[in-house]
Amino acid sequence: MSWMIYHFNYNVMKKRVLAVLLFVVSSLSIMAQGNGVSAIEKANSEIQSYVEPITSLFYVVCAVIGFIGAVRVYSKWSSGSADTTKTAAAWFGSCIFAVIAVTAIRAFFIG
Repeated sequence: MSWMIYHFNYNVMKKRVLAVLLFVVSSLSIMAQGNGVSAIEKANSEIQSYVEPITSLFYVVCAVIGFIGAVRVYSKWSSGSADTTKTAAAWFGSCIFAVIAVTAIRAFFIG
């Protein structure tokens, strides 16, 4: 019987120690909040400085892929393939999607 009382007290003590430990850890994170804000602002400014070159790179990649697609459509058209219209529509749709996606991502990071 005395063992059960000791075991019960051990569990209660363990819960109290855990509660105090969680309180101390959460208090430390609240006190260190000032340094986190400056780090987030610094990361935000760094990300915004990368947006322009990456956007330009994506536009160049889209142009190259668009040119390759145009050559494929032209080769199908000149050979008289039956699915030229379908290929041209898919190429045009993918070009429009790529330009809109790059613009939306740019607006997300700058805006």
